[in-house]
Amino acid sequence: MRAAGPAGPAGPEVSRRAVAARRVIRSRDLGIALRSGKDSELFKWFVACLLFGKPIQQEVARRAYVELARDGLVTPEAILRAGWHRLVAVLDRGHYVRYDFSTATKLLEVCGALRKQYGTLTRLFAQATSEADVRRRLQAFRGVGPTTARIFLRDVRPFFRPGRGQRRRRAGTGRADRA
Repeated sequence: MRAAGPAGPAGPEVSRRAVAARRVIRSRDLGIALRSGKDSELFKWFVACLLFGKPIQQEVARRAYVELARDGLVTPEAILRAGWHRLVAVLDRGHYVRYDFSTATKLLEVCGALRKQYGTLTRLFAQATSEADVRRRLQAFRGVGPTTARIFLRDVRPFFRPGRGQRRRRAGTGRADRA
């Protein structure tokens, strides 16, 4: 499998066959570079997990994420600016039609609450005292349940630690340093 390209719609297209064979979509399959430690990448994965957390086929959720990324709707500000009608239209383009209305509402509410309570996901991690606390804080957002939190933390765990924020890898050692 070719390494995922830059974040955005190019990355997801590259690994479609690998994803189908494996049946578990990871952040790297969507071209999301959590290893970079950037809050923007962390938020992209959170948006994807909000889609994957619904009882819907992974491929449908993946297509919906690709459409959101194509339209640049992968930051809290962009999602809030887009509004409900545009989000529904983009989700429909990705064939996420069964949950389009409720997901558009959830995206808007979660983005608003995140901005108001923490500002960023990185700050949420920095304020948390444990992984269980991160999970609790995530699930405090309306519409974020245990499945969404579990999927999100599965890929984030190697790169972010509660109370300390981002983990960085020392060049050449494979060991993590505190950021």
